Amino acid sequence: QVQLVESGGGLVQPGESLRLSCAASGIINNRYVMGWYRQATGKQRELVATITSGSSTNYADSVKGRFTISRDSTKNTVDLQMNSLKPEDTAVYYCNVLIGYANFWGQGTQVSVSS
Repeated sequence: QVQLVESGGGLVQPGESLRLSCAASGIINNRYVMGWYRQATGKQRELVATITSGSSTNYADSVKGRFTISRDSTKNTVDLQMNSLKPEDTAVYYCNVLIGYANFWGQGTQVSVSS
């Protein structure tokens, strides 16, 4: 009964910022990985950033230095601060939780970056 709900997407101009949030419910395991993935139109879903229960982070090369992933274990939320957004960042962004071999996904939130 894991459920993930994303929020914070929208339309911005290049160089602007957005903060995505994901609220998770139904997680009973203390060890899990939370992350953000994105899928542009006509493209495969790709990893953006992940963060473990021990707060170890991993970022795609394309977003390093611009995006920051964080989590609040007391609220079971994971955020993605996106700065210096580029048109190439346009995609549907999905929240993900990995518990063992099981993946759970949110419904996605649209991020559009254009002039």
